[in-house]
Amino acid sequence: MIRFSTSVKFACLSAALLLGACTHKQEAVTTAPPPVAVAPPPAPAPAPVTSSIIPGSAEDLRVNVGDTVRFALDEYNVEESDKALLGRQAAWLQRYPAVRVSIEGHADERGTREYNLALGARRANAVKEYLVSQGVSTGRVETVSYGKERPVCTSSDEGCWSQNRRGVTIVSGGANS
Repeated sequence: MIRFSTSVKFACLSAALLLGACTHKQEAVTTAPPPVAVAPPPAPAPAPVTSSIIPGSAEDLRVNVGDTVRFALDEYNVEESDKALLGRQAAWLQRYPAVRVSIEGHADERGTREYNLALGARRANAVKEYLVSQGVSTGRVETVSYGKERPVCTSSDEGCWSQNRRGVTIVSGGANS
């Protein structure tokens, strides 16, 4: 009987394993690398706001805050919906303490001249009282009534009349140009 040495056995076994490994090709596994988190590029800086409105001016009040409160027919109480606007006016007036305002009271065309002048005065005073209740000094706010003499709309219908029933805050002094 032929005796094989241990080293020959080991060499044969290694060769068999090696050949066995070569006969079966392993398919290459291609996996995409995990995505790299890339921060989005920073947004471009916003262009500086250029406005011709001068802070503290009459136009600033009219455009950025609002100047008109509307009233119901034959009413002069400030509605809940207008209190926010008057709150913004009060805050604006506190920001610009040198500014003085005049509150104009207006009415629609219905009613006598005297009645509408009185109603306009009550509307202007209601707006003034609300501003004063919000911390605006009484000395900075004056009132005037125009009654039905200065309408913003001249049609004779409810849509137009509702536009004329108003209190308008006008900057009367101390404002920047």
